Amino acid sequence: MKTYKLHLIRHGLTQGNREGTFVGGGLDIPLCRQGEEDLRALAARFPYPNVPLVFSSPMKRALQTAELLYPEVKEKVIIEQLRENRFGEFEGKTMTELRDNRDFAAWLDPKSGYVPKGGESGENFAKRTAGALMAMMQHLARQGIPQAACITHGGVIMSMLAQKGLPRKPSHQWMSDNGCGFTVQADAGMLMRDEMVEVVAVLPEGYLGGHGEEIARRYIHPGEDT
Repeated sequence: MKTYKLHLIRHGLTQGNREGTFVGGGLDIPLCRQGEEDLRALAARFPYPNVPLVFSSPMKRALQTAELLYPEVKEKVIIEQLRENRFGEFEGKTMTELRDNRDFAAWLDPKSGYVPKGGESGENFAKRTAGALMAMMQHLARQGIPQAACITHGGVIMSMLAQKGLPRKPSHQWMSDNGCGFTVQADAGMLMRDEMVEVVAVLPEGYLGGHGEEIARRYIHPGEDT
């Protein structure tokens, strides 16, 4: 049975990433200069998959990343559901600024169910990210497109893989570096029967810096010398 691949790639570095600021779906900030330079350096050193189609979050940092990594791909499909989680009242603030905030402490506790003012509930975020992953994979299967890239956000990738990725791991263990991510695959039967995908590689190919090496060693190629 034919297998379809989706390459999930986190957007490049932003100034908020550099400063440790909570930047979610409510702050539409661009890549910083270092972020653009880092993406060009990654692309020059490591190959990104050659794809005919790119899905993207509507946010500037994702759209810029899509253009930098895939300038030759004309078909770029913007999907609203790929937007990062909205952090509401915590957007634009640092951990230091929030460390004594009781509401922030409640938000960090998944059992509390706390939703920051102007923010998005964890339940809604999980539902839309899982739905977006399945919709993209099903689109590939229906159209007979063997592979595509998806430029989105770190939290989105973590949520998708924690819910729909094999092997099963908690979300924090699917963290990826800026400009990096994972390749997932499934055949039509797997999508219809299980609504799951298999995580098969770290992106870009050959990159094992940051979180990539640990994830590849433990979950994707266990027992291999990575």
